[in-house]
Amino acid sequence: MSVSDDRRLHVLRAIVQDYVRTSEPVGSKALLERHQLGVSAATVRNDMAVLEEEGLITAPHTSAGRVPTDAGYRLFVDRLSAVKPLGRGERSAIERFLHGAVDLDDVVARTTRLLSSLTHQVAVMQYPSLSRSTVRHVELVPIGGPRLMVVLIVNTGRVEQRVIDTGRELAPDADLVADLRSRVNSVSVGLPLPSVPARLDALLEDVAPEDRHVATAVARALADAVAEQSEERVVLSGTANLARSGNDFPTSLSSVLDALEEHVVLLRLMGSMATVDGDQVAVSIGMENPYEPLRTTSVVATSYGDAGGLGVVGPTRMDYPQAMAAVRAVARYVAEILDG
Repeated sequence: MSVSDDRRLHVLRAIVQDYVRTSEPVGSKALLERHQLGVSAATVRNDMAVLEEEGLITAPHTSAGRVPTDAGYRLFVDRLSAVKPLGRGERSAIERFLHGAVDLDDVVARTTRLLSSLTHQVAVMQYPSLSRSTVRHVELVPIGGPRLMVVLIVNTGRVEQRVIDTGRELAPDADLVADLRSRVNSVSVGLPLPSVPARLDALLEDVAPEDRHVATAVARALADAVAEQSEERVVLSGTANLARSGNDFPTSLSSVLDALEEHVVLLRLMGSMATVDGDQVAVSIGMENPYEPLRTTSVVATSYGDAGGLGVVGPTRMDYPQAMAAVRAVARYVAEILDG
């Protein structure tokens, strides 16, 4: 990069930072007053003219100032040398808040509220993906008479319970329950959930004929639990933050809100952006978004472990370094909790 290119990148960075902070178009005079650019006013004006010719900044209406374009934000994000980590106090607050969760639903609810609060954007979190989840443990608990509680525990923290009627008194058959528990876990622990029903069907062939109806009831209960969780879900928090940024949307804000209610769209978007490595944060800016109603927004997202994605949606006038740091930090803690 030449000296002039490096200087213009510095000017672009200053314009982005000032516009994100003030929401007002940025002029050369303001740049010289607020930033130590070390050059003359004429040089700054010339650099701004070049940036405008390259489509990185533009003049809204007849304003003397300039604002970043989608391409300008993209260059700004791409040239971030590193995402500055959150401060120790923020990290401690995240850890305390998330570790207070009592179950998976609470983890998801707390995560979205926290992320929205940290970034002042709309937080989006995908429930752990069924196709990428595995069985952690299956427990069988006699609860009196012929009734048996079947408990499916998934590696991402999901827990499903079913109470079944086995058709016979189980108290005299403690060994049968223990044997079934052992057999079920031996063929299902570590297995992706969609593969569980077929493995359990094969297991039935090895069960003594007189016990097969009990084993069949257990297998059906587990298959039902897997099927019920097959619908992927997303949770949102902080949609009111968009209303406070209403002036940042050149088209109707209602179309953006409608798009956020389309969970299928959000699932596809999060799936396409969530990376394998949780340390990597993906950013999709404005017109880069494949869905028309979201082309006035930016999305910052990553994966938590290998189970799903989370991120934030907001106007393109977003504090990208802060949003990226928050999304990455929260994803790390969520992964630790669900893997624990």
